[in-house]
Amino acid sequence: MAAGRLAVEPAIYVPPRTSRGLWRDAWRRLLRNKLAMAGLVVIGCMLLIALVADLLPLPDPTFQFPNSSYARPSAAHWLGADELGRDLLSRLVHGARVSLSVAVFAQSIILAIGLSVGGIAGYFGSRIDNWLMRFTDVFYAFPDLLFVIIITAALGASLTNIFLAIGLVNWTDLARLVRGQLLTLRERDFVSAARSLGAPAPRIIVNHLLPNAAGPVIVRLTYGIPQAIFTEAVLSFIGLGVRPPQASWGTMIQQGNQAIFSAPHLVLFPAIAIALTMLAFNFLGDGMRDALDPQNTR
Repeated sequence: MAAGRLAVEPAIYVPPRTSRGLWRDAWRRLLRNKLAMAGLVVIGCMLLIALVADLLPLPDPTFQFPNSSYARPSAAHWLGADELGRDLLSRLVHGARVSLSVAVFAQSIILAIGLSVGGIAGYFGSRIDNWLMRFTDVFYAFPDLLFVIIITAALGASLTNIFLAIGLVNWTDLARLVRGQLLTLRERDFVSAARSLGAPAPRIIVNHLLPNAAGPVIVRLTYGIPQAIFTEAVLSFIGLGVRPPQASWGTMIQQGNQAIFSAPHLVLFPAIAIALTMLAFNFLGDGMRDALDPQNTR
């Protein structure tokens, strides 16, 4: 009888795990955002075009076709030719490299400086926080574009100096964001547990605090990319961007501005490229902000 009773006892039911994790849930919400996915597709196409620009069946962007100055769009030149007879489509494709590389490398500098300053200030607080935030306020007091122009003019017009100028000016917002996140997170129980186990400050910041603040940081960097692209275009427009004959969307607008009424396509196509890229990153930034919101469970 005892054996029979043991045989009929029901097994313990363990419900299946339903949590998918923050990042997987965020990705699923991002996939449902049509504007964000459209922006992601446009950005992916831009990156692909910039990477394989040399493999595309296009003429050299610096080659000057005889008797093609200010040529309008045609079968020979799909988007027309500029004032020197250079193919506009080829220069537009190769100019994507400059704009996207400025976006990526400038944001890398911003990320390195902003995480360092904001992370140290937010974790240690007290006098260190006060000193670093006053240092940040000094940079924040300068107008961004004016400061970028001063740095670029002092260092010289080159692509590397544009990276440095944009990165050295625009890190303040990210530093303040990281500091605010860490000031809140450092009082959480998991941080206190890590301290009680003897974990050093760098390990706590890198392994515990920054991953929990990654969502707002990623969104801020995504919004900063259009700003970097626009800044590079402005610098190229006023003659402080990349050196000719290298193609850049801002340089193309600056050169085509001289004949904007007789040959508006010289300005129109690079302006559309800049606007489309900035709009795509803004859509993606909005989608990532909504997807990484922990209160958004839809």
